Amino acid sequence: MATYFTADQHFGHRNIIGYCGRPFHGVGDMNAAMVVNWNAVVGPHDTVHVLGDVAMGRREESMPLIGQLVGHKILYPGNHDRCWYGHGQRALDLEQEYLDAGFDEIRQGPVAMTVGDREVLVCHLPYRGDSSDTERYARFRPIDEGMWLLHGHVHEKWRQQGRMVNVGVDFWDFTPVAEATIVRLIEESPPANR
Repeated sequence: MATYFTADQHFGHRNIIGYCGRPFHGVGDMNAAMVVNWNAVVGPHDTVHVLGDVAMGRREESMPLIGQLVGHKILYPGNHDRCWYGHGQRALDLEQEYLDAGFDEIRQGPVAMTVGDREVLVCHLPYRGDSSDTERYARFRPIDEGMWLLHGHVHEKWRQQGRMVNVGVDFWDFTPVAEATIVRLIEESPPANR
């Protein structure tokens, strides 16, 4: 049983191809490639932590793709997920839709967990930085108290910045990244980041 991390699939989102320079001919090509890539590395008994923004576009087209992804899937909703707690109570009422689509669990907000032998935070949002020129969602960002943070949201902007590691598909060949790879990245970081 292995553990993986990923974020920012944006299944069904045609415009993300241009926004992030994704190498796909269309949204169908993008969706299919990410399902194939996921299932090529993730086994049925593996766990995948999805750090938000999994599906956009028409729900009836994008949400069924979640059911095609193997493994135990845990969603930490992002700002584009309809069930993100930042959208208020009506969003929390939509959690069941994501569970019905194929997620096994949904965890809201920044969550502490152990990666390798180190406690880290996982959250869709980074401590600082954004996918746009404006820093959004300030009140929902985790507080930087010196822990490593695994996140999404910034797409192609960076893979690592200090103690922040972007697990988004745009930096990991549109494939979930293995826990062992994250551990190695942390261990090989400059001492000031540790």
